Amino acid sequence: MDPLISSLKVAASGLGAQSQRLRVVSENLANAQSTGNFPGADPYQRKTITFTAELDRLSGARMVEVSAIANDRTAFPVEFQPGHEAADELGYVKMPNVNILVEMADMREANRSYEANLQAIKQARDLISMTIDLLRNQ
Repeated sequence: MDPLISSLKVAASGLGAQSQRLRVVSENLANAQSTGNFPGADPYQRKTITFTAELDRLSGARMVEVSAIANDRTAFPVEFQPGHEAADELGYVKMPNVNILVEMADMREANRSYEANLQAIKQARDLISMTIDLLRNQ
């Protein structure tokens, strides 16, 4: 297969993977304060995403695939909020295990990776166009 087409496929798989990563990060940020609805209930549990490289047999290129979206198993922090509906008998509420700083860093990294893959697609497209123009002018 043509190396330019192969590079397009690899970059497109990267775009898809980073897009899913941004969705997971967005969900985590949206639920960063989502507690349980009754005393002792677990709050929102942070989600994580894992990637793997898969060989595309047609092109021979290694594509990025999402291998799993799982829940983060770290402990829930607790806050003293005696009037909250999810407060236990001592007044403590389990809070989501979402760290906003970590999520923002993940979002920035995913955004930059997305942009890098998009730039690779643009470059490959430009090279394909230049090749077609060269073939036309012969």
